[in-house]
Amino acid sequence: MASSCHDVEVPGKPTETGTALLETATGTIQGFAPLGQIHQHLCAFHFYADDMTRQVEAHHFCAHLNEDVRQCLVFDGPGAGARLIGVEYIVSEPVFLTLPDEEKPLWHTHEFEVKGGVLFMPGVPGVAERRDLEKVCRTYGKTVHFWQVDRGDALPLGLPQIMMALTRDGQLRQDLADCVEKKFNVSFQKERENRAYMSGPEHGIHPLANAAGKGLKTEIREVDIPATTTAGAARVFT
Repeated sequence: MASSCHDVEVPGKPTETGTALLETATGTIQGFAPLGQIHQHLCAFHFYADDMTRQVEAHHFCAHLNEDVRQCLVFDGPGAGARLIGVEYIVSEPVFLTLPDEEKPLWHTHEFEVKGGVLFMPGVPGVAERRDLEKVCRTYGKTVHFWQVDRGDALPLGLPQIMMALTRDGQLRQDLADCVEKKFNVSFQKERENRAYMSGPEHGIHPLANAAGKGLKTEIREVDIPATTTAGAARVFT
């Protein structure tokens, strides 16, 4: 299977035989129901909400919680050694519209990604792929990345970051596009033509989505924790 376009060397010794045998044993005994619900693999691109030049190949492994909500584990590649770099939640337009206005800027649209051909399902025949992407085209997603593989971090360092998705031509880095098209033998332009009939959200793209057109950056700040003697209150370790 093709590796990631982001070359990162993770520190640590090779997995020992004893560890592998133990994992095989526990894998036989335990159940992994949430993982068993994953039913599709989507490949797309994310960029940091405060810096569009920082773009990441993002492989989503998704499960439906219901018809209106999907949850996805996001990896930097599709292979067994891929790094878990984030999560994405995908909701239908009706669900998105119920969110508070202060929440909506954290979510992005998928219309351009789908209609532009840059969001695809590796290995799935076009007819079957497009049937599901007709739905994805009308959805909104909220993505948080923990591991900044694009800058070569060997481990998930720093704060989790809000990510956004492509919304128009000219945003996707050509080197990243070329890398993914070559690896998966796909043509974004051909898929764009095949998906021209698709439509986005029924009410149009909400003006507060996609960070309301502004940059967003996750930051940390110190706060005072109120003193309390209530049993079970949060403890502060110094």
